[in-house]
Amino acid sequence: MSKTDNIYIYGRNPIIEALINRPNEVEKVFIKNSIQLNSIDGLADLISKNSIPVSKVPQIKIQNLVGRVNDQGIVALLSQISYTNFFDWVSELDLKSNPAVVLLDGIEDPYNFGAILRSAVAAGISAVLVPTQKQAPVNATVFKTSSGTAGRIPIIRVHDINQGIKDLELAGFKIFGLDGDSKRSFWEAEFNTPTAFLIGNEGEGIDRKTLKKTSETLRIPMVNNVESLNASVSAALICYEWARKRI
Repeated sequence: MSKTDNIYIYGRNPIIEALINRPNEVEKVFIKNSIQLNSIDGLADLISKNSIPVSKVPQIKIQNLVGRVNDQGIVALLSQISYTNFFDWVSELDLKSNPAVVLLDGIEDPYNFGAILRSAVAAGISAVLVPTQKQAPVNATVFKTSSGTAGRIPIIRVHDINQGIKDLELAGFKIFGLDGDSKRSFWEAEFNTPTAFLIGNEGEGIDRKTLKKTSETLRIPMVNNVESLNASVSAALICYEWARKRI
């Protein structure tokens, strides 16, 4: 496991999700002193079950921790964010079930990153792989945007995109790169092997040299002279196209 510095997450649903899925990483919960713990469904039981310390604090303290955000009067301190080791993960994966993963080519906006994680979890994607550089960290904004689902899916950190592609290919994955210039629509593609979807950076897309390392490129059909979609929207569409074809 790799670790980053302590981070704070905020909002009721993200904190409840963290207490359910990664309680060993929650060091402390701060709650606004005007809020009763029992007024938040399920929270008191989760805190008691996992012996999490709680501090009742004024709103100014919460703002000092996370800034002026929609904190809903509750903040949690996470001692670490653990990234899943690729080789440990793939050794336990059922490749015969033809799983899919999302490989991010440097998503720098935490709102996009959180939205991608949420879509990946909802569509049944097995993991999200991220590079060490030019990539938004798993921070409070990511947790909030993902509605807490960041704790439900393995997040695997690879040295860079090329290494991620190489490792996935050696494990038996076919790599599809989303590219607006591709001649093949993602509606035409068959996902009958372990599959990885490469999503490009918000501004630059996927590097052309990196695209050449993919197994195949796919485009998302668009009309009315729309050139491209937001990275998180593109990720959601391809994740659900994969899920649809598995039904």
